Amino acid sequence: MASRLQQIWYRHTPPPLALRALSWLFGLVVQLHRAAYERGWRRSERLQRPVIVVGNLTVGGSGKTPLVIWLSARLRAEGLSPGIVLRGYGGAAARGASPLRVEPHSDPDVVGDEALLLRRRTGEPVAVCRQRARAAKLLLDAGVNVIVSDDGLQHLAMARNFEIAVVDAERGFGNGYLLPAGPLREPRQRIDQVDAVVLNGAGATDQAQSLRGAFRMDLVGEKLLPLSGGDPCALASFAGQRVHAVAGIGNPQRFFSTLRAAGLVVIEHPFPDHHRYRREEIQFADGLPVLMTEKDAVKCSKLGGPNHWFLPVAAELADADAAALMARLRRALGV
Repeated sequence: MASRLQQIWYRHTPPPLALRALSWLFGLVVQLHRAAYERGWRRSERLQRPVIVVGNLTVGGSGKTPLVIWLSARLRAEGLSPGIVLRGYGGAAARGASPLRVEPHSDPDVVGDEALLLRRRTGEPVAVCRQRARAAKLLLDAGVNVIVSDDGLQHLAMARNFEIAVVDAERGFGNGYLLPAGPLREPRQRIDQVDAVVLNGAGATDQAQSLRGAFRMDLVGEKLLPLSGGDPCALASFAGQRVHAVAGIGNPQRFFSTLRAAGLVVIEHPFPDHHRYRREEIQFADGLPVLMTEKDAVKCSKLGGPNHWFLPVAAELADADAAALMARLRRALGV
């Protein structure tokens, strides 16, 4: 069902009438949700420290998490003490109302795969909770002085000082329809209200090209790491080889395309975002190397063998874009 919807969302023909009707209803719910906060029927909780939200308008991966990793490092370099909050999708904690600190040894089935990845990659304090303000307070009590929220552009219950919307430069906003007829969580016009737009990737749809003033970002990964631990290996060393590629992320094709661009012959194994793997899903009788994303690796560390590898990626912005984005951010936060 998910793959069928993806096909509808990113083709040029109009979606089925039934989906368009449901999309209209979804849009009404979105309008009422935002109006409740704008008119004071519901209140956003404002924290004592600045809050930066990194989100997107569409369902599926756009590159938010690598940007959060990049941003956390830049904030640390500015002398700040960042902490990261997120709902913890894919983990049991996302369903509860109590905040939970994420540690390097946390169970991804509890805290979620992205939360564990962020904790390990950044070394910064990370907390998860369905009510993100509660997660943020937990970190503020521990000495954090700026909060970065991975996702949460639509989570209006927590007030924010700066919003960054990440847009996949290749897929843009799809067919431009709201869910379920299209990939949009909010109307396209919402992009005009955020403080900064970051375009992820080299290709660009007409929609993405129209985002004047957007900052450009690329995801770069050159070293593979063995799932069972050990020394890294150059991705280019697998060029010309057939490999199994496993991806349970919002846009698996981005991972597959990265491997093909490096010269690998890819056998695709896409899975739903936040998929919980079973051993047999990543074991193959032909003995070929099995490559996966870093997000998948945090869930598969006990399932793989010596021929299983994962590819960490890092966000890269041109020096001018990085400097301009941080300058805009400092002005907004007053730091």
